[in-house]
Amino acid sequence: MKTILFHLIVSIIILFGSSYTTAQISNSSFSSALTVSPETTLWYQQPASKWEECLPVGNGRLGAMWFGDIAADKIQFNEETYWSGGPYSTVVKGGYKVLPEIQRLVFEDKHLEAHNLFGRYLMGYPVEQQKYQNMGWLYFDYPDLGEENKIAPGFYLRSLDLTNAIARVAFKKDGVTYFREMFVSPVDQVIAIHLWADKPGKLTFDLQLRGERNQTHSNYATDYFKMDVVDHNQLVLIGKSADYMGVPGRIRYEARAVVNAAGGELTQGIQKLKIRGADEVTIYLVAATNFVNYREVWADPHERVINDLRRLKTKTYDQIKKTHIAAHQKLFNRLTIKLPTTENSLLPTDIRLAKDQIQPDPSLAALAYQFGRYLMISSSRPGTQPANLQGIWNKDQNPSWDSKYTTNINTEMNYWAVESANLSECALPLMKMILELTDQGSQVAREHYGARGWVFHQNTDIWRVAAPMDGPTWGTFTTGGAWLCTHIWEHYAYTRDLSFLQTYYPVIKGAAQFFLDFLVTEPKTGWLVTNPSTSPENFPASADNGKYFDEVTGGYRPGTTICYGSTIDIQIITDLFTEVSEASKILGVDENFRHQLENARSKLPPMQVGRDGMLQEWAEDWGQLEKQHRHFSHLYGIYPGYVISPVKTPELIGPVKKVLEQRGDGGTGFSRGWKMAIWARLFDGNHAYKIFRGYLKEQCYPSMFAKCYTPLQVDGSFGVEAGINEMLVQSHEGYIELLPALPAEWSDGAFSGVLTRGGFILDFSWNNGRLTHLSLFSKAGGTCRIKLPGKITVKSGKRVVKRKTATTVMLTFNTKPGQTYEILGFK
Repeated sequence: MKTILFHLIVSIIILFGSSYTTAQISNSSFSSALTVSPETTLWYQQPASKWEECLPVGNGRLGAMWFGDIAADKIQFNEETYWSGGPYSTVVKGGYKVLPEIQRLVFEDKHLEAHNLFGRYLMGYPVEQQKYQNMGWLYFDYPDLGEENKIAPGFYLRSLDLTNAIARVAFKKDGVTYFREMFVSPVDQVIAIHLWADKPGKLTFDLQLRGERNQTHSNYATDYFKMDVVDHNQLVLIGKSADYMGVPGRIRYEARAVVNAAGGELTQGIQKLKIRGADEVTIYLVAATNFVNYREVWADPHERVINDLRRLKTKTYDQIKKTHIAAHQKLFNRLTIKLPTTENSLLPTDIRLAKDQIQPDPSLAALAYQFGRYLMISSSRPGTQPANLQGIWNKDQNPSWDSKYTTNINTEMNYWAVESANLSECALPLMKMILELTDQGSQVAREHYGARGWVFHQNTDIWRVAAPMDGPTWGTFTTGGAWLCTHIWEHYAYTRDLSFLQTYYPVIKGAAQFFLDFLVTEPKTGWLVTNPSTSPENFPASADNGKYFDEVTGGYRPGTTICYGSTIDIQIITDLFTEVSEASKILGVDENFRHQLENARSKLPPMQVGRDGMLQEWAEDWGQLEKQHRHFSHLYGIYPGYVISPVKTPELIGPVKKVLEQRGDGGTGFSRGWKMAIWARLFDGNHAYKIFRGYLKEQCYPSMFAKCYTPLQVDGSFGVEAGINEMLVQSHEGYIELLPALPAEWSDGAFSGVLTRGGFILDFSWNNGRLTHLSLFSKAGGTCRIKLPGKITVKSGKRVVKRKTATTVMLTFNTKPGQTYEILGFK
């Protein structure tokens, strides 16, 4: 760790190239310093040129993106419950009556006829869902700093410290050094902004709070939008959500920015505040809506923001900042990760990313891992909504893919690493959403499929609709809810929280009940399969005159993804039935139901290898339209699932690798994160690391946010976090394996605070690719199994717990809750 003082940053680059040394920096007379850690600091020598390059801050409910411009700065902000529309249902009654006909058509290879019938009778209505919205902007105009955002080289710094969740800007102009910082407090529910300079009376600017006007009408308001100045030092923004797809906009919101200036003069302008000659300025931005839950919108947003401001009056800025840091570090400081550094590791983040393509910077993987954890803490906390496609950050009223919850990979990927990264509490918003989805999900099961339990497809929004949407090509993915249920089991597997399992057992049981009713016998094989089905977003074969030519079979089929028994469906249902059965054993309930699940599971199709040597994506041996498609859904079974592994199914590893080779190492951010995790499960760390470096080059913004081609999405950021975790530790086989996929460039390192299944918190380090230290803390007690060669001794304090001889590979010992164990014997 080095200390880099603000105003010398660029001058050091000019004078000494990339050599950032303590001796050169220590000559600075700059009054404030930035502590740079390769693993936890993002920093830049220029403002963000576009929104995707901004530095994100958030507390789970409020999020903000800061450009950091000098003379004309702006901050975009969100409140998690500001969505278009209002409570609504997409359930269409009576669809189950035509389901047998759809299934018959699919089995008779009349896919387009089945597609059309599904679209007419089983699609939800409306066919689209609601959109996450941008609430507004804070605009800063500094007339004394010039019309352009330019400054002499060497005197600008923009940074985000992941350890305290504070974004900062500092620069020197005309002999004055200016400082700005921002954070979003989870304690006080406020976006706090503090501005000051090293000389008195130097802060002069105009401040505006602007929103996005929705030109819509609703049942109770024809024009509900206001931007104004109130109470001398407050800016207020009031508005309502847009109507969309026939759903009235019923969200009302209010945001207020309170300005407190020390010294100088504060006056009102037209829809703005004018600050002239102040010594320092603090701005508190609060926001709220009338949202209560997915069914009710009766709260008073004005009362909510006034209550937030009333609480802030009793606290100083320093107190608010102190409690914010403490709350953030309670989560963030649980885990540290160290990987080898190079001479580039202390460079500005954007320069590090560029130079990594010339000379690998292994510690960028540690930064990406901690950035993923930071995003999770900032966008998903107990009591908030779960992280959506963009986490909690969105600048548009019509964002890409509505910035909602896509559950054929993306929402699940957001939470792949939440348990292992020791942030289990941050998974609770996802768990609550799953529970809420059972409301309309049970209605869809009954009305669309004539089944018990509940079902959910590939998308939802804040109103928790569950019916198929977008069209039959996407809507026939019936295992979205079942996939989400695997996260319930994972939460239990990592925490061993029996009370949690008891609470959510009815949810996973309901998902299994649906498939016991929905699965149907395939006439030729006798297998139980889903019908209709799809392999998400991937079309079979290649196009020809509106049909698709199958290169494997040499035949044509119509342009639809509808099929029966897609491989991902079978893999997810296998995991679901297994996990529900295991939960019923643990809880001592539903023995007869457990036997039904085990019987049905035995009749599911086996994994199949096609004529091309690849694991089949569909029940039938079809080719595909796009050979390097971003989705490779049939590999769910190896990651994040449990169906395929080198240990249990070695015969399938070759076919899995052939799929990966066909898909290639490119793709979207989320696609590359998924590939990293799969190659890690295949114990090929060098290949996983190669994909990671390609991700940094092509699908990662300088802000470390992932791309989905071009739009910002957080799933890729979370996906590479999960991939890095799998490269360093795995626990899905019933035992812990350390450094299972260690790339050559990560020869030395340390990982402390990582959580494994069984509730074990590990602290380990390695040198030259070999373990040098290992200790673990047992959260819940129980048996611990670790794959460790050689002669090993386990101690708890001074007491020897277990000795393992060199003739065995597996170390097994019993643990007690709250005890720490040292594992000795590494050379």
